[in-house]
Amino acid sequence: MKTSWRSASLVATAAAVLVLTTACGQEQGSTSSQNVGAASTPTLGAGTIAGAGTAGAGTAGAGTAGSGTSDQAQSTTAASAGQLTVWNSDEYGKVLTDSAGRTLYRFDKDSFEPPKTTCEGECATTWPPVPASGATAAQGVDKALLGEVSRPDGTKQLTVGGWPMYYFAKDTKAGDIKGQGLKGTWFASDPNGKKASTKGGGAGTGGAGDAGGEAVEQAGLTTRKDAKLGEIVVDKNGMTVYRFMKDTQWPMSTACTGACLDKWPVVAPVDKNDTEGILLKGYTVFDRPDGIKQQTINCIPLYTFASDKAPGDTNGQGVGGTWFAINGDGEPIGAKK
Repeated sequence: MKTSWRSASLVATAAAVLVLTTACGQEQGSTSSQNVGAASTPTLGAGTIAGAGTAGAGTAGAGTAGSGTSDQAQSTTAASAGQLTVWNSDEYGKVLTDSAGRTLYRFDKDSFEPPKTTCEGECATTWPPVPASGATAAQGVDKALLGEVSRPDGTKQLTVGGWPMYYFAKDTKAGDIKGQGLKGTWFASDPNGKKASTKGGGAGTGGAGDAGGEAVEQAGLTTRKDAKLGEIVVDKNGMTVYRFMKDTQWPMSTACTGACLDKWPVVAPVDKNDTEGILLKGYTVFDRPDGIKQQTINCIPLYTFASDKAPGDTNGQGVGGTWFAINGDGEPIGAKK
C-alpha cells in the first residue's frame, strides 16, 4: 500500500482552543459552514455496458424484452469485467456484477459440466459474453470458481462455477437487472454461479446442475478496482465511499451538517476486523457534534452519496470540487494538490 500523506499544519493553530479527545483530536465546538457544491445529476458513467445501445427486436434465442424497438444493437464485445463485485440486492439477494456494477447473467440452455455456451449470433448481440481476460474474483469470493470457456468464434468467455457469464444489452447503467427471468432461461448470477434468488437473501433458485456453496459476505469496508478511478473504497453493499475536502483531520472536524447529510450520509462505524485493504492507523469513530457516530480512515470522516443508486456508481466524484472517492489510505482520488 502506498505511503499516505499527512497534513499536521492545523494542529498548531487549533490545539490552543480545542480539546483533543482521541488520537485524531476531535472537535468539541460548533461545526463550520456546509458548502457542499451542486449535486450532479447521475450519469451512466462506468455503469454503461461497453458497445452502447440496446438490442433490436426479434433476436434469436435471446429472450429480449419487448418488441418493435429500433435501438441500435449492442456490440458483442464488452470491456474487461475487472474485479467482480457482490451486490446485496433486497429483491434478488447476492448478485454478481462487474467492476462497474453491471449485472452478470447465466443461461439455462448452457451447461456447466463441462462449461459450454449455446448463445451465438443475434443471441450474443442481446446477451454479450463477458470476456475472461482481466476478470478477477470479488472480495471474499473463491477465485477458484472463475474460469473460461472457448466460444465458437475462438474468444474466451468468463465462467463462474462453470457457467458462462453474459451481460444484457438493455441494462444501460449500474444496478440494472432487466434481464432477470426472461423467457424463463436467463437469470442473474450469484457469486457462485447459481441463479440469484427472486425472493432476496442470496439463497439462489437452484435448478439442475447449479454449483453448490454459500455466497460470502463482503467486508464492511474494502477496496475495489474502478475502471476510471483505480482503487477506491466501498462499503459492504459495494457503494462508493467519499471524503469532503472541507473536513479536517487534525483536529478531526466536519463541515457537512444538517441538509448536507441528506445528500451525503455518514458511514456508520465498522469494526476494524471487518475491513480489507484499509489503513488502520487513524481508523477511529468520530463522535460528531450533532451526536452521530461516523467512521474515519486516517482521521478522515467518511460518507456515501445519496445519488449513487447502485454498486459501481461514482456520481459523487468531484462534486463541487470538494467531494472525492478515496483509496485505502484515505487519499482523495483526482483532487487538485
